[in-house]
Amino acid sequence: MAHAKNHDYHILPPSYWPFAGAVAAFVMLFGAVLWMSPNSPLPQPWVFAIGFAAVLFVMYGWWADVIVESKVGDHTPVVQIGLRYGVILFITSEVMFFFAWFWSFFKHALYPSSVDTVGGVWPPVGVETFDAFHLPLINTLILLLSGSAATWAHHAIVHDNDRKTMAKALLIAVLLGAVFTVFQAYEYSHAAFGFSDSIYGANFFMATGFHGVHVLIGTIFLLVCLVRARAGDFTSERHIGFEAAAWYWHFVDVVWLFLFAAVYIWGG
Repeated sequence: MAHAKNHDYHILPPSYWPFAGAVAAFVMLFGAVLWMSPNSPLPQPWVFAIGFAAVLFVMYGWWADVIVESKVGDHTPVVQIGLRYGVILFITSEVMFFFAWFWSFFKHALYPSSVDTVGGVWPPVGVETFDAFHLPLINTLILLLSGSAATWAHHAIVHDNDRKTMAKALLIAVLLGAVFTVFQAYEYSHAAFGFSDSIYGANFFMATGFHGVHVLIGTIFLLVCLVRARAGDFTSERHIGFEAAAWYWHFVDVVWLFLFAAVYIWGG
């Protein structure tokens, strides 16, 4: 039940989630270093797996608390503005993350040298690139359709307060996101070049691979929103969680359009 508030702000109670998140992230990073180091005394993934599981637990618990806060009335219009700013800053940081991979790709594509590429050309000699207008084009259409379904869901809840239609649209968006991931895995399994074959392979798999991870994360975001929509959590006035997931999903769509145009078409 919502409680009465005499101000527009949310005074947060003491929480152990930030400390638990920091410890979990440190264990995960430390475990990844041990796992990848060839001279490590413990070259197994167990420490990394424990840290990763702890990170997932913190994410679940922390976001569950945020959902409870929204249900009891702590997310006033002023608080919602702050939450939206937080999501915008997070997506901005993601933009800069992908900017680094585009920078590397264009640097080696525009100024190929015999040191970085075979033959001093781009793509390097011997690299057989993907046909952009085959599976990559299909994946582009799939992701755009998924983004359209997310927009449909947003329109349904904002303008019609229709959770039933919202859930149907979100189901379509989630299924299309899953299909994209399956198709990308299929594409990777048929690649004629590897990650360590050349700078082209390294740039290709880092850029498209990290995008694939973001697609998987975004699909999970939308799936959680689908479950919450079926449970009756969202209304036309209270849907900040879904709005954040939709913004993230559209960001993923836009990044893929740049990847498709730059890496698959122009760079190939």
